[in-house]
Amino acid sequence: MALIKVRDLAWARMRAPDLDAMEEFLTHFGLTRAGRTPTALFMRGTDPAHHIHVTEKADNASFVGFAYHAASEADLARVATAPGASAVEPLDEPGGGKRVRLREPNGYQIEVIWGLEELPPIPVPHTPMNTGAEPLRRAGTLMRLRKSPTPIKRIGHGVLGTPKVGETVRWFRDTLGFIGSDDVYAGQKDNLIGSFNRCDRGDEYVDHHTLFCVRNERAGLNHVSFEVPDVDAVFKDHEYLARLGKYEHMWGVGRHLLGSQVYDYWCDPWGRVHERWADTDRLNARSGSNLLSAEEGLVSQWGEDPPERFIRHVTT
Repeated sequence: MALIKVRDLAWARMRAPDLDAMEEFLTHFGLTRAGRTPTALFMRGTDPAHHIHVTEKADNASFVGFAYHAASEADLARVATAPGASAVEPLDEPGGGKRVRLREPNGYQIEVIWGLEELPPIPVPHTPMNTGAEPLRRAGTLMRLRKSPTPIKRIGHGVLGTPKVGETVRWFRDTLGFIGSDDVYAGQKDNLIGSFNRCDRGDEYVDHHTLFCVRNERAGLNHVSFEVPDVDAVFKDHEYLARLGKYEHMWGVGRHLLGSQVYDYWCDPWGRVHERWADTDRLNARSGSNLLSAEEGLVSQWGEDPPERFIRHVTT
């Protein structure tokens, strides 16, 4: 029995020596400033959550951890009973709320939060799509895409590299209530090298995965992922970021098999990988889980194979 069941990913927390450079990258990437102090930057999407990305000012760039939304304020008290957990404490940051801090098996900070301020959603112009019965699809309506960068909608998932996949997955499932969508093995079926996990919200449909743990010699962030409104935004803003000539492109565009997202991966100024995606599979608690070989599961339905530098990448 899980201690609690979190509802969703809230943000990724990072550190960087230059908040101006980080804000510039994230603005080009499609996020919007929600707040800034002398020591931290808070960026939002178009959904109401006050922020979905936090960067603390520090001498060196690093990954701190992930935060997750609790299902209720009472769950904060429950998760505070976990070994090594903090007490329930106020979040003295823009957006407010309360949190409990924990450490997952690789030592990264996990925040479980409640009461984060909501802001008015940011309207995004709708792109008319070819829908409806033949022959009147988009009749009389011209396709005119938004200007880049297309605003990010929300944070989707985080990916942890770890030398101890099984232990890490068990902690997230036992402590935060994640359930497996797809586990991936290499060679023998008990040799787990990756695990895609989703939030358990009962009959409500959720993203195919909110957390992916993948085997790596070192523990750290592989990437953090954000949803954009549609597939056009993935392609169009790929061209926009490429034309800037400021940032390293890691991988994409393509469509995953597990999760089915159309993806594009870019590095921030310190090499932390940020993904833009659209069109994911959605499952509920009754959808079950699968066990697949790496050859079956860790492929794209179209697009180039992942480069070795992406497979091995972690930010510690």
